[in-house]
Amino acid sequence: MSDRQASNTKRKLRGACQCGSVTYEVDDEFAFAVNCHCSICRRATGAAFKPLAGIEIGKLRVSTGRDDIKTIGANGWQDQRCNSCGSFLFAVVRDGTFAHIAMGTLLDDPTIRPQAHIFVGSKAPWFTITDTLPQYDQHIVADSV
Repeated sequence: MSDRQASNTKRKLRGACQCGSVTYEVDDEFAFAVNCHCSICRRATGAAFKPLAGIEIGKLRVSTGRDDIKTIGANGWQDQRCNSCGSFLFAVVRDGTFAHIAMGTLLDDPTIRPQAHIFVGSKAPWFTITDTLPQYDQHIVADSV
């Protein structure tokens, strides 16, 4: 394969729920990755924060188990979970144009790493952030996340 062909080949990442009923592919072309500490993400995951990577919805494809996906939420924000095991896979946001991929469901290692902590103003009081990533009380930029 020539260098030109290699540069035109998009790297695909695989992801799946815990039970394997739902699998997906996503281009390794994330716009951003953050650790979100908002109360909505904490409740959705049951964790101190949700590591998520944002990408245009057209770069995400459900491979298997489309009928096993349960959608929770309104038009502006819809969490997608496996109906069998309950795993949170991704959220469809920005009126269906963007997705927030739950990084813990990726089977392959993405190029991007979380770049910041957001909504630390509402983080769990029992959790201490110990890394050196930048921290923001809200979004980094309102339109970016």
